[in-house]
Amino acid sequence: MALLHLVDRAIGAASRGVLYVTLAVVFAILSANVALRYVAGTSLASASELPELLFPWMIMAGVVLAAQHGSHIAVVILTQKLGVSRRWVLAGGSLVVAVLYAALAATAWPLMEIAADERSPILQVPGSVSVGCLVIGFAMLSIVTLCKLPEVWAGVEAPHGHEEADIDVAATHQGA
Repeated sequence: MALLHLVDRAIGAASRGVLYVTLAVVFAILSANVALRYVAGTSLASASELPELLFPWMIMAGVVLAAQHGSHIAVVILTQKLGVSRRWVLAGGSLVVAVLYAALAATAWPLMEIAADERSPILQVPGSVSVGCLVIGFAMLSIVTLCKLPEVWAGVEAPHGHEEADIDVAATHQGA
């Protein structure tokens, strides 16, 4: 359990790092380009290309962080109505989600080879860099989901946005 928590925290730290760096670089490039256009009437040649390359990494890092915090995808109407079988359904659902994310990562892998031949016009960055964020992101989503599985099974933490239902239930019982 400690190893799973450590892996989960490492993925979170890596995702936050990617998110902060990409956001800062995109903001700096776009700000510099706006300033150059305003002051000198010119722009950086790579000012549109680099943000396009970084944007998928920023989005995927955000998706991984959202999944870690239970804010990504949730359908809670059915699980709110379940009693004892709730943990079976949530754990089974988590396993299905983890397998599907792993399948998406495996499916995106061959696309990296195809995209490697394509190069960005100015910076000549291979297209596999953008597709790589899908492979890494989907793999991280699968791992994060599996890391949360023991907590889901124990009923400690519900996956993907079920926390609100637990808070509402607890508040209802306290008021009664």
